Amino acid sequence: MNNKIKKLLRYSILLLAIPAVILPGVTVFKDRQYAFISLAVVLLACVPFFLSFERRKGNGKLLILIAVMAALSSLGRFVFAAVPGFKPVTALVVITAIYFGAEAGFMTGALSALVSNFYFGQGPWTPFQMFSWGLLGLIAGLLAGKLRGSRTLLLLYGVLAGAAYSLMMDTWSTLWMDGTFSLARYAAYVAASLPWMAIYAASNVVFLLIFGKAIGQILERLKYKYGIGEQLDERGADDCDRLQ
Repeated sequence: MNNKIKKLLRYSILLLAIPAVILPGVTVFKDRQYAFISLAVVLLACVPFFLSFERRKGNGKLLILIAVMAALSSLGRFVFAAVPGFKPVTALVVITAIYFGAEAGFMTGALSALVSNFYFGQGPWTPFQMFSWGLLGLIAGLLAGKLRGSRTLLLLYGVLAGAAYSLMMDTWSTLWMDGTFSLARYAAYVAASLPWMAIYAASNVVFLLIFGKAIGQILERLKYKYGIGEQLDERGADDCDRLQ
């Protein structure tokens, strides 16, 4: 299969197929089928990896590292449970994405939501959280070169990711009321959640500052040591040096 077609198929699964699975769960099944929908999201998030096995090196090791990063972000969410909204999940998802790619970012975000909600509570919101964190990881992976090369852009992405996560979850809240989307109701939810949006954005900046360099260096060493994924070119390596 042509590489461009594979790439289109991979992103179509993440950006089209997964929402197509989630939306009926929110609007039709309500809370009755969220466990099956969450499982479907995880399985669909794995498909891009199988489609790219021919292209990438060390996919087995990469899957292990994704599991580790998802476990770390879930643990971080648990550790900061006493501080509502102030969590390291998005930051760790973004760090994973900029070193291992868009699909890895999506999968880390989706798994982080699923695993951490075994403590915070599974429910019909879980698939939407999985997609929201996954999407933020996907976008970070697509912007990896720019985010690796500029701490300012990385922190700005953290702020925007905090706002985007809040807006996406407000979309779920609006749909959950009666299965329909009301712009007025959505605006009311957004206005009410502005303090939370600010906390999400601030926490992303703080945790990117704390973990960005240290974890990034570890992931880069592992990437080179085990031949995971595509190696950075000379320009990419220079970008990493500027961040250190």
